[in-house]
Amino acid sequence: MSLVKFVPDQIEIEAEPGTNLLELAVDAGVELKAVCGGSGSCGKCQLIIEDGEVEVLDQGNLSPDKLKRGYVLACKTEIKGDLIVEIPPESRLSKHQVFIEEEVEEREDILTEEELAATQKLKLDPIYRQIELELNQPSLTDNVSDLERLQIELNRDRDLSSLQASLPVMKDLASHLRANDWKTQVSLSKLGDNYEITELKSLDDPKVDYGLAVDIGTTTVVVELVDLATGKVAAREGSYNKQANYGDDVISRINFAKENEGGLAKLNQAVIGTMNSLIDEIVSQQEIEQSQIKTAVLAGNTTMIHLLLEIDPNNIRLEPYIPTVSFVPPLRAKELNLKIKEDGLIHCLPGVSSFVGGDISSGTLAAEIADRDGITLFIDIGTNGELVLGNKEWLMTCSCSAGPAFEGGGITYGMRAMSGAIEMFDINPETYEVKYSTIGDVPPIGICGSGLINLLALLKDVGIIGRSGKFDEELEHERLRDGEYDKEFVLVWADEAGIEEDIVISENDIKNLLRSKGAVYAGIRMMLNSMALTEEFIDQVLIAGGFGNYINLDDALKIGLLPDLPLDKFKFIGNTSLKGARMSLLSEDKFEEVQEIAKKMTYLELSAENYSQDFMDEFVSAQFIPHTDLNLFPSVTGE
Repeated sequence: MSLVKFVPDQIEIEAEPGTNLLELAVDAGVELKAVCGGSGSCGKCQLIIEDGEVEVLDQGNLSPDKLKRGYVLACKTEIKGDLIVEIPPESRLSKHQVFIEEEVEEREDILTEEELAATQKLKLDPIYRQIELELNQPSLTDNVSDLERLQIELNRDRDLSSLQASLPVMKDLASHLRANDWKTQVSLSKLGDNYEITELKSLDDPKVDYGLAVDIGTTTVVVELVDLATGKVAAREGSYNKQANYGDDVISRINFAKENEGGLAKLNQAVIGTMNSLIDEIVSQQEIEQSQIKTAVLAGNTTMIHLLLEIDPNNIRLEPYIPTVSFVPPLRAKELNLKIKEDGLIHCLPGVSSFVGGDISSGTLAAEIADRDGITLFIDIGTNGELVLGNKEWLMTCSCSAGPAFEGGGITYGMRAMSGAIEMFDINPETYEVKYSTIGDVPPIGICGSGLINLLALLKDVGIIGRSGKFDEELEHERLRDGEYDKEFVLVWADEAGIEEDIVISENDIKNLLRSKGAVYAGIRMMLNSMALTEEFIDQVLIAGGFGNYINLDDALKIGLLPDLPLDKFKFIGNTSLKGARMSLLSEDKFEEVQEIAKKMTYLELSAENYSQDFMDEFVSAQFIPHTDLNLFPSVTGE
């Protein structure tokens, strides 16, 4: 066995020679960026070998200078003996800026029950509920069984036929009813089209029952603890999805699951571990027992749900892109090792296709698109771009393969919204000097998505790049120079940065950003075209997700990411995936509605033969700033 020490964390771990350094770092609890999932293509998992021998399988895109200084790609390096390994700041997957609705005006967790119900237009009717009953005592002439007696009373004035009862309930039923003088508090949990009797309590049992609403994002996971009796949010916690150690986007994670022995199990354990650590935090804060959390509603994209259930997701990425399951039957918490009541029911909200999942069905519910007369465009941009267009008459959806650029993937100094990420720039149009602000007000180590959108707009505004995204060849300035592979513009000099090198934006980075924004806008155009509509027919544009909350609208319009509409038509609506999960938890009607939304949505497969050429035409046209057709952006051009 060899001893590997990671500094400056001072973490030591033993491993066999030949062990992959990235996998060893993950096992040791060292969180590294691994955008590509260990294929070596992203070059983000850089480590410095201070002492010891390793076998380098591939140098990737490391510069000659870094190679001299002992840099390696962790995913392409195997240990040969004892090692001391330094973790540079730019490689570290530090704490995310997780948007958990604390900046939304209405804080549901401080509202009264009545205000909450009015705000969300909910009839409080949770899918796990308690009903107080007093049963008629049996006699020689009224001699039905205890369970039938309970079922008859439960179904009186209620549509609860075909009630099921768990074995623990049946075992406890006789003694419970007699000990409590035939008065009881029955807990019912939704199970398919019916309910299951899950627990019996005495009327004076003081314990509060809770449910979880969970948003399982590719980048982040947010867990909400909800009081099922009042509808109030008791606690909310979020963190990055630990699957990020195995790839930034869904395709890289699918590849990791396919290409690595035990890869699927590792991805499953990573997301379950993320959720359980958040549950642990909440349980500790609220001083409650895990058994008081009775049920959970989960919203996530199709790949996240497959990985959560440890179902092989490989066919999701292969034509004709068919998931194993879109409508997941209820599961028991113990089947997933989720830290709530062992036999508590877990509900995954339904998806529509391989690339439009339960998070979008949930978001569509929360945005109330199916309740409106006017046409709504719903946009959720993250590691992918999902779009919904429609009203109460029809719903259409598509996934526009935006890629991870807006999460920092494929960008030389791109990163997620973490400490040290530049989120806002200012460029002097005469001197080209650059000012910036970072998350956490610390020295910069990279650029997050909102910063990249802002930067792209500024570079075009001050004339450093043209409409095609290429640098002005006639511009002479020390910041504009020839890089190792293509031209680049220096944003932060090394002596100001939190890393030992200049932070730059290259022409290739800009090309990747234009591809991402072009895919989103092309997806919007495809849906409009398929309904013979133009942008003017859109009544409102709802922008969802944590990333959407930080987008500067002016910048997004300038680069052609969003349609050129009056600003008052745009609205940021936060984490709708989480909101829809909460609504489904608290209202049986909403739980049923989200099932119908998923069935009702028409999915536009942009790679299908009858759409692919039109999409490619739209995609190519959208890879200019703001677009090749300037008539589509009159406010940007001033015409």
